[in-house]
Amino acid sequence: MPPSGGRMWRLGAGVAGLALALTAAGAVVGGAGEAPAAPAAAGAALGAGTRQDLRPLQEHLRTRPKDATAWAALGAAYVEEARAGGDPSRYPQAEEAFGRSLRLRPDENADALAGRAALAAARHDFPAALRDAERALAVNPYSERGLAVRIDALVELGRYGEASAAARTADARRPGIPVFTRFAYVHELGGDTKEARRVLELALASAVRPADIAYTATALGQLAWNEGDYAEALRRCGHALRAEPGHQEARDCRARALAGQGDLRGAVKEFEGLARLAPLPGRLVALGELYEATGQRARAEEQYALIGTWTELARAGGVNPDLDTALAAADHGDRADALRAARAEWQRRRTVHTEDALAWALHRSGRSAEALPHARRATATGYRNAVFLYHRGMIERSAGDTAAARDSLSRALRLNPAFSPTGSAEARRTLDALDALDASEGAS
Repeated sequence: MPPSGGRMWRLGAGVAGLALALTAAGAVVGGAGEAPAAPAAAGAALGAGTRQDLRPLQEHLRTRPKDATAWAALGAAYVEEARAGGDPSRYPQAEEAFGRSLRLRPDENADALAGRAALAAARHDFPAALRDAERALAVNPYSERGLAVRIDALVELGRYGEASAAARTADARRPGIPVFTRFAYVHELGGDTKEARRVLELALASAVRPADIAYTATALGQLAWNEGDYAEALRRCGHALRAEPGHQEARDCRARALAGQGDLRGAVKEFEGLARLAPLPGRLVALGELYEATGQRARAEEQYALIGTWTELARAGGVNPDLDTALAAADHGDRADALRAARAEWQRRRTVHTEDALAWALHRSGRSAEALPHARRATATGYRNAVFLYHRGMIERSAGDTAAARDSLSRALRLNPAFSPTGSAEARRTLDALDALDASEGAS
C-alpha cells in the first residue's frame, strides 16, 4: 500500500493538541497561596516564553543563588522555552533548576514540584507528572499549575473518568483559562464537542491578556478545523493572531485551514516558516504531506528525514518520543521501528491515541486482523477524529469487513474532508474502489 499519511495531522488538531502542547506552559502559571515568582516569570500564564525571559532570572540568581522560588521560576522558563522552540535540550537545564529549588527548600515547595510535574509531562513521563502534581497539591491545593498538570497526566494515562473528576475539582478551586481549556478537552475526548465549544467560548469571554485570548481563540479554531469548518477555523485563528502576532499554534491552525480550503501554496508557506521556528514532528509531517500533494516528493522526503534528527534530540533531552516516532514512521519511515515504538508506548499508557497508533502500526506491518480491535477501541469513547476513523476504515477494509470500512471512511470524510492531503485522497480512492467492486459484483 502506498504511504497514506494523515495520522500526524491529528497532532495539534482540536482542543486536544493545544491543551497537550501547552502542558509545559502551565508550569509558569502562578497559583494562589504560592510564593511570588521572580519578576521575569510573574504573570506569565499561557503565552510563549523566550530567551529574553531567562536573563533577568539568571541575573537575579547570580546575586541571590539561594532563592528557591527563583530557581523554580527559571526551571519553568526553560520548560516553556523548550516547548515554544521545539528544542528539548532545555529540559536537562530545567531539571537542574527544579532540583536546586528543592534542595534549597525541600518542604512546602509547591512551585518546584508543580514545575517538575510539567517538565515530566513535557517529556511524556506521565506517571512522574501525576506524582509530582499530586505532591504539589498536597502542599498547595490551589496550585493552578499542579491542578492543570494533574488533569493532563490523567488524560495521557487514559484515566478519563478520573481526569473529568480532576477537571471538576480544578474548576471549583481555581476556575480560569488553564482549567477551562482542559475541561473542554475532556469533553471533546468523550465526543461532546458542543460542550467543549461552550466551555471555550466562556474561557475566551473571560480572557483579558493577549496570550490568553490567543490561546483560547486558537483552541476554538482547532476544534473548528477538526470538524471541517475551515472558514471558522481561519476566523478564530485570525482572532488569535491579532491578539498575539506570531502565535505558533494559531499559525499551525491557519495553515491546516488554508489546506482545507484548497490553498496548498499558502499552507506550505505557513508550515515552512513554522518548521524553521520549531521543527516538531507533526509540522514536519504536515509539510511533507503538503509537498507530496503538490508533486514535490524529494522535498517531502527531506522533511520526513528530519524527524529522526528531532527524535535524537528529544531522547537526549530526556523526552520519550515513541508516540511521535510510531506515527511518523508508520507512514513515512521504517514500519518495524513504528511497531516497536507503538508497542513500547502502549505498555506505558493506554489512551485513545496510543490505541490508534498501535492499530495503525500493526496495519502498516501487515497485521490488520490484530490491529482491528485497537482501531475500534480508539473510537469507542465517541472522540470525533477523522484520522482515527480513516485508520479504522483502512484496517477494516484490509481485514475484509468492507461494509464497516465504507462507513468509517465516509464518516471520516464527512467530519473533516481535508484531514490530511494524502490521507484524505487515499480515503476517497478506497471508497471509489469499494463502489467499483460493488458495481462489478452487482453486474455479475
